[in-house]
Amino acid sequence: MLEQDQFGGLVVFDDQEVADGLIAAFNAHDSEAATRFFGPRASYVCPGGVAEGREEIASYFDLYFEGLPDIRVVPHDKVACGDLVVCEWIITGTHTGPFLLPSGGIIQATGRRIAVRGCDVRTMDNGAIASQRVYYDQLEMLNQFNILCMPE
Repeated sequence: MLEQDQFGGLVVFDDQEVADGLIAAFNAHDSEAATRFFGPRASYVCPGGVAEGREEIASYFDLYFEGLPDIRVVPHDKVACGDLVVCEWIITGTHTGPFLLPSGGIIQATGRRIAVRGCDVRTMDNGAIASQRVYYDQLEMLNQFNILCMPE
C-alpha cells in the first residue's frame, strides 16, 4: 500500500502489513479501508465475477457484508514468492441477508451458519495489491446454505 509520509514522500508497506491490514479492514466490515490496500486499477476475481478498480471491489465486499453481516476471515497459512502472495483462510458467518451466487442469482437469507475454506492469490505491485483471485469450494458453501445442486 502506498501512502504519503508527513514530508510528502511515499511510504511502501510490506506484504505482511498489507495482508494484516486488509483482513482487519474486511473483518471490521469497512470496505473503504479494505480497498485502500489495492492499487487504483486493481482487479478482484471471485466466483461471483470480476471487479476492476477500488469502487467495484468495495461493492463486492459490501455484498459479502450484506449477505453475511457477521462474516469473518481467519487466515491460517501464507506464502510469498516474489510479488505473488497466497493466503489460505476460513470464512465464517451467518447468512441473514441476500447473497450473490456464482451463477449471478441471489439466494435469500437462510439463517444458516457457514464455515468455508478457501484461499486467495494476490499479485503485489509497489506495496499495493494489483490483483486478487479468490478460490473456495462453492459446493461446500451451497451445501452449508442448504441449497441442493441437482441436475435439471
